[in-house]
Amino acid sequence: MLKEMTVKEFIYETASDSPAPGGGSIAALSAASAAALIEMVANLTLGKKGYEEVKEEMEEVKKVASEYKEKFVNYIDEDSDSFNKIMAAFKMPKDTDEQKAERTKAIQQGFKGAATVPLNVGKDAFELLQLAEKVILKGNQNAVTDGAVAAMSARTAVHSAFYNVKINLGSIKDEEFVNSAKKQMEELESKVNEIEQGILSKVNL
Repeated sequence: MLKEMTVKEFIYETASDSPAPGGGSIAALSAASAAALIEMVANLTLGKKGYEEVKEEMEEVKKVASEYKEKFVNYIDEDSDSFNKIMAAFKMPKDTDEQKAERTKAIQQGFKGAATVPLNVGKDAFELLQLAEKVILKGNQNAVTDGAVAAMSARTAVHSAFYNVKINLGSIKDEEFVNSAKKQMEELESKVNEIEQGILSKVNL
């Protein structure tokens, strides 16, 4: 499993001639890193003098960020697995009409899965922005830049994940599925850059 690799192993595997892990898994990794940084700032705030009033809020931020972190780590493998299912579908036999129909069905299901995983990554990564803002405004100010990096990584994860959705949508014949995915992405893409810039404007260095 990719998530069990060392950092060096994962990076080198990404650099190899194997098409997976690719951009989708990297998007999930970016989001996992953002969640980890948010959790770290919350941890560095809890128990520190001068931050007693935000204790409960930071505990909640820590809990939610940790849950997202685990989701994104799992998405790393889910994205690569979804790609591998497409490749397996293309290798299915196509000697008879029945085999051709089964193969086409499997390919379409594969592309839908390969679009759904990064769509979920992008949607979940968008939710991290609110958490990043909280740790920037109320968290340990010695770690404010870590909160800023989390916000930037989350924004990057949103765009990165959605690019991987879009390339798969081009192969999907289900118009309802395609239109729904596009609508969900457009709604978040129209906001994410502005939200990120608003958050970063609150970082005082």
